[in-house]
Amino acid sequence: MTDRYEGSFFGRRKGKPLSPRREALMENDLPALALDLGRPAPGDLRELFGADVHDICLEVGFGGGEHLLHRARTNPSTGFIGVEPFVGSLAKAVAAVVDEGLENVRLYGDDAVDVLDWLPEASVDLAYQLYPDPWPKKRHWKRRFINEQNLTRYARALRPGCEFRFASDIDTYVDWTLRHCRDHPAFEWTAETAGDWKTPWDGWPGTRYEAKAIREGRVGRYLTFRRV
Repeated sequence: MTDRYEGSFFGRRKGKPLSPRREALMENDLPALALDLGRPAPGDLRELFGADVHDICLEVGFGGGEHLLHRARTNPSTGFIGVEPFVGSLAKAVAAVVDEGLENVRLYGDDAVDVLDWLPEASVDLAYQLYPDPWPKKRHWKRRFINEQNLTRYARALRPGCEFRFASDIDTYVDWTLRHCRDHPAFEWTAETAGDWKTPWDGWPGTRYEAKAIREGRVGRYLTFRRV
């Protein structure tokens, strides 16, 4: 497997203390929902889910979970794997999955690199990375998750012909992602007109990070790349 950056692609993992209920959910319910990377991945990822799912979607860094949970609710025949290292956001997602009985969601609360390396080759039908930490200072750009090594990880996990979707409101990170995907032989940008990257995908619910960007006068960009 490709080398990994020896450091963190994400910042702090803990914020405010969890409520007693969410503490209990994390202790009692998360183990049944979490990927167990200590065991080999099943050859068919559909076996991970309690629901009868037909395809697999991966979201790296699901943040507040708005997008992940919306997609899971509206696409019950798709199995969703959500990765989020921030404990508060993970606990929020666990609460929603348990309260709503979403059997087509599985979660992981640590580094997405480990998940990408664990997944079987050509096992994912769609992957999202939405409004990731832009690490805006140039000296921190090596912490950006989009790099040659991690694109190779995405490419290994995605089925040929399937899509990797990326959104950001930070122009330097949009340019960075376009450049890295353009230079990577496994991906091609699908945009044909300007509207293709200025318009969110069908069924887009928005996210809290997108709403914050809009309030602060920034505009989201929505990039779609095909695994060739």
